Amino acid sequence: MSAPETPPSAAYDSAFLKACRREPVPHTPVWFMRQAGRSLPEYRKVREGIPMLESCMRPELVTEITLQPVRRHNVDAAIYYSDIVVPLKAIGVDLDIRPGVGPVVENPIRTRADLAQLRDLTPEDVSYVTEAIGLLTRELGPTPLIGFAGAPFTLASYLVEGGPSRTYENAKAMMYGDPELWADLLDRLAEITAVFLKVQIEAGASAVQLFDSWAGALAPADYRRSVLPASAKVFEAVEGYGVPRIHFGVGCGELLKLMGEAGADVVGVDWRVPLDEAARRVGPGKALQGNLDPTVLFAPTEAVEAKTREVLDSAEGLEGHVFNLGHGVMPSTDPDALTRLVEYVHTHTTR
Repeated sequence: MSAPETPPSAAYDSAFLKACRREPVPHTPVWFMRQAGRSLPEYRKVREGIPMLESCMRPELVTEITLQPVRRHNVDAAIYYSDIVVPLKAIGVDLDIRPGVGPVVENPIRTRADLAQLRDLTPEDVSYVTEAIGLLTRELGPTPLIGFAGAPFTLASYLVEGGPSRTYENAKAMMYGDPELWADLLDRLAEITAVFLKVQIEAGASAVQLFDSWAGALAPADYRRSVLPASAKVFEAVEGYGVPRIHFGVGCGELLKLMGEAGADVVGVDWRVPLDEAARRVGPGKALQGNLDPTVLFAPTEAVEAKTREVLDSAEGLEGHVFNLGHGVMPSTDPDALTRLVEYVHTHTTR
């Protein structure tokens, strides 16, 4: 798949894409990680009885779920409803998403022979993604659609550990003990991830986000040596399309500069580092995304607004700022709190 620069879409002049490009905006744009999903009663209703991975493979259902928060919250961008393990499932990896647990891999990758599980991904493997994005872009019109994928390190962590982990002992043991196998694993995952993002962009996604959810478990030197090259390969593969590339990880305050160096146009920041300090760490030439603590939304409206002002004040003078939470929307969040937050940011930042 080649990477021709995509022609301007109906969403090109949206506040979200302008902020990503570090251009002047009419107001600070807002979207939320995990805005489509568990906190919405309408989501729970349409997902009833449908397993997570199956729901990601039904284009009309994906379209409905992706649109729900746009309708309800008036956010400035939609994010494609999917899961980071979808491309792995599409190439035949024996895995499932277990409720209350997360992705569980039947045969973890521990040896070089295990790499055989990871064949190349083709657009035909995920034709339902192309179909769903086609449906979505027609519905969304000038509202941008963000495509996404899991970064190679986070995917590798699931594959090596066999499921979620707090310590990553098996993944780190491979990274330190068999660096050649580790590098080959991440390189193969980078190729799969790059194709998955290309499919989304070519179908009509206006931006892409690479989630390295677990990169915060790494020291900067280990990240630079053992992770950054694979993430950089993903970002480089989609550079030619000319769409903004966002990079986000949790607990990555010490890695912000390196995550920018991997090739992101926008660096996502969790709630632990103020945005003005994050800008100092990342350096010039990048927009920032973030970073209200998701748990703030459980506080009274006055407290939410006060903490939101802190984020906006910290973002004052940034080259570009996309307002978001510092991680995903929590399942028990009151949807009305999100709607009020969007309205508050829009009103407070209208230029």
